[in-house]
Amino acid sequence: MPAKDILLIGAPVDSGKARRGCLMGPDAYRTAGLGEQLADLGLSVRDLGNVTPAAPGAPAPDMPPHVHAPAETAAWTAALAEAAERAAAQGLPIFLGGDHSLSLGSVAGMANHAAAQGRPQFVLWLDAHSDIHTPQSTASGNLHGTPIGYVTGRAGFHGFPPVANPVPQGNICMIGLRSVDGAERETLAGTGIRTHDMREIDERGIARPLNEFLDDVARAGGMLHVSLDVDFLDPGFAPAVGTTVPGGATIREAHLVMEMICDSGLMTSLDLVELNPFLDERGRTAQVMVDLAASALGRRVFDRVTRAYS
Repeated sequence: MPAKDILLIGAPVDSGKARRGCLMGPDAYRTAGLGEQLADLGLSVRDLGNVTPAAPGAPAPDMPPHVHAPAETAAWTAALAEAAERAAAQGLPIFLGGDHSLSLGSVAGMANHAAAQGRPQFVLWLDAHSDIHTPQSTASGNLHGTPIGYVTGRAGFHGFPPVANPVPQGNICMIGLRSVDGAERETLAGTGIRTHDMREIDERGIARPLNEFLDDVARAGGMLHVSLDVDFLDPGFAPAVGTTVPGGATIREAHLVMEMICDSGLMTSLDLVELNPFLDERGRTAQVMVDLAASALGRRVFDRVTRAYS
């Protein structure tokens, strides 16, 4: 269980893709009782409110024209990187998203803090997608598919803040992959990023690859950023996401991951991303994500209270 304060940071980012709705995510997490549930675990919780980016300028001239809202996402990236670095000095920040483009800023900011502490930054990416595109390689033009590309220092992010402390590829572990396009597969094959798709999870279980990664983080004395996308979960359990991909993690697997993270004591920051309350069913997905965050911070399955959604 973390000794530091838990800092809730709203990141109502909705510019990383064309489909609207993720801007409501931070309020949905608050309404689902995230702060109260963490406080019930004996943690000190402070809600810092929502980050507000500067007004976006014009897109950089070298930015491909099909990219959706690049200047707005760049403004969010700068604001969130600054907020992350500032909050990391005070406690354990939880970024309440917002689409996954928020991680361009949250991860970059946490990596800056880790560098200032003389410690390596590690990232656990719990997602159906690898999100390693650049603005040039993405066919959709949606920047929520680019955060890993950005924080590892790939070129092409014209108009975005320079990445001062790229995360080493070998310090990134992706679990839950099941929707990776050809360009991403080719890119990943040439990196040191650890990738574990759902077939491997079915064959080996989810605990073994996670344990191997956590052991490496511990040996390196690293700081661990966990980025949890709603679509890591099977949409049967978590429907409130615009990028539903069947065959995701079960509730049992997801809670095991979170409890193992808690047991390790390594997590120093957390993203909760891609919740679109407009697509939810009576708040079910928001509650699942809140439950998972609580598991990552000390609650055990035995402690869970049965809820009805009727």
